[in-house]
Amino acid sequence: MQRFFAALATSLLLIPTTHALETPSGRVLLTVTGDIATTNVGEEAQFDRERLMTLTQHETVTSTPWHDGVMRFSGPLVSALLEAVGGKGDELRVTALNDYSASVPVSDVMDYPVILAMTMNGEPLSIRDHGPLFIIYPFDEHPELLNEEIIVRSVWQINRIEVR
Repeated sequence: MQRFFAALATSLLLIPTTHALETPSGRVLLTVTGDIATTNVGEEAQFDRERLMTLTQHETVTSTPWHDGVMRFSGPLVSALLEAVGGKGDELRVTALNDYSASVPVSDVMDYPVILAMTMNGEPLSIRDHGPLFIIYPFDEHPELLNEEIIVRSVWQINRIEVR
């Protein structure tokens, strides 16, 4: 009988589990929906600033079509966000506060260090400065990305992402 319980306990350790996301305690900045396995509020994954900070962070130093000179952006990798929610789609529908939206292929965020910028030059992005979240591609590191197709994917004032 003891062997049975030991075998049962060992087999339970081998079963894949989905880790729950903590429910945000601050103002929700981002809601992720769609083809995701991990949620924290109903069928959504909601993130406040603190929850976003727990994801793998990255800094991108680049020029952009919207700023004069080179800027230093930091925030979570979009690939880390997808990992956290168990995103399984091929496309992200990224939507801004004003309901502007663009489709971002998941391959973009897997092939390049695309971030959800939360800060620029060390300061939190305000709505006036394209925040609170702004998709930033590494344009200077990968000049091939600086084209109209990618520029329209660089959504700012993001508040929703649907994984499709």
